[in-house]
Amino acid sequence: MNKIFQKPNNTLEPSSNVNPENAAEQQKGLDYTDPDLYQNRETTWLQFNQRVLTLSKDEKLPLLERLKFIAIVSSNLDEFYMKRIGGLKQQEVVGYRELSIDGRSPSEQIASCQKMIAQLDIDVEASYNVIVDELPNHGIELCNYMQLEEEDKLNLRQHYIDNIFPLITPQAVDPAHPFPFISNLSLNLLVTLHHPDSEFTSLARVKVPVGSGVKRFIAINNNLRFVALEQIMANNLDLLFPGMVIDHCELFHVIRNASTERNESAANDLLEMIVSELRERKFATIVQLLVQKEIEPSRRGMLTSELNLKGEHDVLETSGLMAKRHLFEIANLEISQLREKPYRAVDHFQLLDKRNIFHIIREQGDILLQHPYESFSTSTVRFLKEASNDPKVRAIKMTLYRTGDNSIIPDLLIDAARNGKQVAVAVELKAQFDEATNIKWASQMEEVGIHVTYGVVGLKTHSKVILVVRQDFDGIRRYVHIGTGNYHEDTAKLYTDLGLLTASHDIGNDITEFFNFLTTGYTPNRKYKKIIPAPRVMKTAIINKIRREIKNTKNGYPAGIQFKCNAIEDPDICKELYRASAAGVPIDLIIRDSCRIFAGVEGLSENINVISVIGRYLEHSRIYYFKNAGDENAEEEYFIGSADLMKRNLESRVEILVPVESVDLKQDLRLILNTCMTDTNGAWVMQPNGSYLLKPYEGEPRASQQIFQEMAEKRYQAARKQNIRKLENLRKRVHPK
Repeated sequence: MNKIFQKPNNTLEPSSNVNPENAAEQQKGLDYTDPDLYQNRETTWLQFNQRVLTLSKDEKLPLLERLKFIAIVSSNLDEFYMKRIGGLKQQEVVGYRELSIDGRSPSEQIASCQKMIAQLDIDVEASYNVIVDELPNHGIELCNYMQLEEEDKLNLRQHYIDNIFPLITPQAVDPAHPFPFISNLSLNLLVTLHHPDSEFTSLARVKVPVGSGVKRFIAINNNLRFVALEQIMANNLDLLFPGMVIDHCELFHVIRNASTERNESAANDLLEMIVSELRERKFATIVQLLVQKEIEPSRRGMLTSELNLKGEHDVLETSGLMAKRHLFEIANLEISQLREKPYRAVDHFQLLDKRNIFHIIREQGDILLQHPYESFSTSTVRFLKEASNDPKVRAIKMTLYRTGDNSIIPDLLIDAARNGKQVAVAVELKAQFDEATNIKWASQMEEVGIHVTYGVVGLKTHSKVILVVRQDFDGIRRYVHIGTGNYHEDTAKLYTDLGLLTASHDIGNDITEFFNFLTTGYTPNRKYKKIIPAPRVMKTAIINKIRREIKNTKNGYPAGIQFKCNAIEDPDICKELYRASAAGVPIDLIIRDSCRIFAGVEGLSENINVISVIGRYLEHSRIYYFKNAGDENAEEEYFIGSADLMKRNLESRVEILVPVESVDLKQDLRLILNTCMTDTNGAWVMQPNGSYLLKPYEGEPRASQQIFQEMAEKRYQAARKQNIRKLENLRKRVHPK
């Protein structure tokens, strides 16, 4: 246990955020700057992946679903090395001296992460081995090439010659051929060989060409027995090096730093800067080298030297399968008995009517969308599609952070422009790993006359907003969609997200002002009645609302705070929540991954409860709730939006929170929060030391995601029956017996 949990420090924090009315911390002698009060952002994210990995061990899940979670964790760790370890290494190189709020230098954070990753790798390998041993019982095998029958080897060799061999370019390593460039996330063979008439050995690098239509796992005779491509290549090197003697063939894998952002305020052309950044990323420093455990020390040393790796922890050894993210190829096999029953999202019960969607919104009021349980295509995409074709729509404005390569959404915007509508799109070029896709769409949209902007200098545009301006029968009216997730059809099937469709006059005015800010960057005198934008307003607003709950509880009013988001990392928000807990405010935090706060610590956070829900879908929605019971006219406050409680979201991103004010929709959000809090299937509860335990339960477990599926289906079926009754009544009136 950290010392702060044993004996509070007696110094006070000289902070501008200290609430002068709050004497509790002074009485308790709490020092909210003490590093021991806070968890590390990076290690708590790795803890989240440990929780995800437990799903690979859950025998109640179908086998290929368990394998999928192995691939997910492996992919997550690759990205963690590229983004987080890469960023910390950059800080280390430039001598960055500022400590994190939990008191760690970049070097100390890297060391802690690498220790946790080493254990994660061991756990991943153990789960993988259990699943691979079980696969043959279901007719699937991941085979070792050396153990195959000769006929199978010959068939694979011929497949390799016909389909893969022409793609391969071996590269010699000798005085005339310097060590070649090794691309990010690549699998490579390091081949040691010599001529039969010479004892002199030489080296060659051969890249395993996974991608561009080439799969990692090659089927034997087109059945469910697979061999890893690198094994086929390693055992047919005579095709690449005819007449040579192969001494050794060893596999290695590299990960490069993806944290290569430049200072955009100094750029004359943001688009060109991002294109240049993408080029640089290909040649960025390597942050991890993975080698076979059996590799000869001199060749391990040569690779380490050639790839400019300094630290011993930058080189990892394994005797298992490298780059397990490619296991998605096996996990996605269409074998129904080994997969979760496919879930087909239902249409939103208020959108079953095939009339113009703008008429529905205007007549029914605000509509809350819950994905992936309710269809993204028949709600959000429908909203945009009808806007692009509706002759009464005058303008469409939209933010695009991430969207798919094959997304219909940019095409709908292009259609709208061709149909004579004014279209403006704020495209975020700096959405990491989606830069190239966004550049492609931005260029295509500009070609048809769409007004494309790249956001505000120095800020990422992370908000998810569509504004439609329509000429209604009674004048111009604005229709708005505000979401918690990206406008991405694929992730809308995999992430839990919320969206609000509204024709609110005040929200429409606010969003108009918001887009004026996005397209000009000018901020003076912009006042918003409803929405809470970042970076100018959101952080202060949330802190003030937390302080209001503190004041209310001191004055004897009911108080309460509930947040559901992906991460809580901002130091100032963490301090205010600690202060609220000390004042007696009950706080529930449903935090998917990184959480700096310690929950349930006596004298510090005994009124804070933190859970993390892990399930079939990735939890991604953000809900912020405040009891707000300070006077008889006050109403409970609910907000949804794009922002997590991270310093980057609150201070260096363009974000939006929107209030949900309909009584019915507030009840819907209350049900979502309550269902998550009572989940006993995938809810992990933070312990006072920062670790997590699965919530205990009696009887049948309650899985919140399953409950949300069932509730969406019940709403749909009830509305469908009601519509059928309406049609039957209409028919009776038109065609009486």
